Amino acid sequence: MRVCIVGAGAIGGLMGAKLALSGEEVTVIDQGAHLEAIKENGLKLIWEDGTEYVAEVAKATDNLEEAGEQDLIILGLKAHYLDQVAKEISLITGPETMIVTVQNGIPWWYFHKHGGEFDGHPLDSLDPDRILTKNIDADKIIGCVVYPAAAVIEPGVIRHVEGDRFPIGELDGSESARVQKLKDTLENAGFRSRVLDDIRSEIWLKAWGNLSFNPISALTHATLVDICQFAETRKLAETMMTEAQAIAEKLGITFRHTIEKRIAGAEGVGAHKTSMLQDVESGRSLETEALIGAILELGNLTETPAPAIEAVYACVKLLNKVMVLEGAGVRVSAAA
Repeated sequence: MRVCIVGAGAIGGLMGAKLALSGEEVTVIDQGAHLEAIKENGLKLIWEDGTEYVAEVAKATDNLEEAGEQDLIILGLKAHYLDQVAKEISLITGPETMIVTVQNGIPWWYFHKHGGEFDGHPLDSLDPDRILTKNIDADKIIGCVVYPAAAVIEPGVIRHVEGDRFPIGELDGSESARVQKLKDTLENAGFRSRVLDDIRSEIWLKAWGNLSFNPISALTHATLVDICQFAETRKLAETMMTEAQAIAEKLGITFRHTIEKRIAGAEGVGAHKTSMLQDVESGRSLETEALIGAILELGNLTETPAPAIEAVYACVKLLNKVMVLEGAGVRVSAAA
């Protein structure tokens, strides 16, 4: 299978490396020092047990047109960067191409083939100018929820922290031949995957943690275990998740875990820095809309108040603005 990883960061790089190692023809689209390192040395993956792998990719480039038509496109960019590549996705898309989105939070295509009251409703927080809607054929999209944690520790090198699950699902809940093929491909690469008939409920299950732990960690510089074991932040996360659950249930979502179990799962990951905290330390723009803003938009749509989420959103959005204006990240350092 011809696979194109658009954005070979922590998760895109993890998937690209494992797929290449399993024999798929992988093309990587990236830029800067990371791209140059992959060109020179391949894509290096350090698994959680310390085992090191080097995946040779078929092509590494910053030009989508060079990639050619693909069987599978994995959009590994963070949600707020997708508009930068959306207009060129058609260059690598054919009639049978599958597009898999692996962004955290609520996806811009959320109501495509939803079938409910808001079927087809656009999300202004995620696609204000409709660039994604106009340029990425949502009928080609297969939903995916990412459970592994990973990090880019140096150009061309991905460190896997934990987890290997990638549940997937068609947006209309059907079990198609193509979604089964994708499941088999992921499993052949060493991941665990299963086809779900309600991918949105799984998206919310992951978003529960993203909307709470990510911004709390960004504001406090605490790891997952620290947040969960500190009474006040554990309570704040619980409150935010309770508000989100009220919104989701109005959209027909069923949660298969309790809030307590979801928090315990995050605590079990240990001293892991969330992706948003990693972005704060590196001075990268934050995923405020996909992780939090979209939840508030859905809250407004369903007339569901979410004061705790709104307050945390305001703080982390201001943090992002300050970082952008200053052109700098924020990192905790030892006192003099």
